[in-house]
Amino acid sequence: MKVLLVFAHPESRSLNGALRDVAIQELEAQGHAVCVSDLYASRWKSEVDRADFPLLAPDARLKPAAASGAAFAANALTEDVKAEQEKLLWADALILQFPLWWFTMPAILKGWVDRVYAYGFAYGVGEHSEKRWGDRYGEGAMAGKRAMVLVTTGGWEEHYSARGINGPIDDLLFPINHGILFYPGFDVLPPFVVYRADHLNDAAFGLVAERLRDRMRKLATATPIPYRRQNGGDYLIPSMQLRPELGDPGATSFALHRNGAATGDPASRPKGR
Repeated sequence: MKVLLVFAHPESRSLNGALRDVAIQELEAQGHAVCVSDLYASRWKSEVDRADFPLLAPDARLKPAAASGAAFAANALTEDVKAEQEKLLWADALILQFPLWWFTMPAILKGWVDRVYAYGFAYGVGEHSEKRWGDRYGEGAMAGKRAMVLVTTGGWEEHYSARGINGPIDDLLFPINHGILFYPGFDVLPPFVVYRADHLNDAAFGLVAERLRDRMRKLATATPIPYRRQNGGDYLIPSMQLRPELGDPGATSFALHRNGAATGDPASRPKGR
């Protein structure tokens, strides 16, 4: 496999840096090709602004989505963005690695998504009709590729449990896993989460490192999170509401968007893919 690892931590000597090295070493030992985009080391520009769209007239109003689409169609996106898009197209698997800061990814990584996921490249593609609503949520440019997040957090695992004060980790990561990765078509693997990151001693790190090596060995074979495909029949088009017979009618949880999310949901069993 060809693996793109997007690394978003400002210190290479950090726990994240050590975990990155473990992941790369194991992937290469398994015969995979690895490309790393180190956002802080490359001084990645995170904000979207007029400089991203060279074709935009100086007196034109900046509409980021429209400007992004026009620049992508004209092959006029900036060179840094085009380079990252080429890496995504090259890769069979994507790993987003970051520390959980204020319940989400660092701004520099969000900026990578904002700029690289251009209109016409990662979204705004496909037919919109009574039967389909674009190529997204299981379809799109990244269909057939795998993705996962490798994330560290200072809190205890219990803090991110179903009844934990911080909320369930799967809910906190849902906007990334479902919105950023599944939306353009990736098969999304369960996240690799390291808790109490600031308190790992050498023995604890050794255990985490071995667990990570095991995950890297299974990168090509692990079962993805069974998210429901948008155009697979589970949603009403164009309202994009989950069909009333699926899931618990009174539930509003993110888990509704996973196949088999509720007992007695025969139509929500995972489909072969």
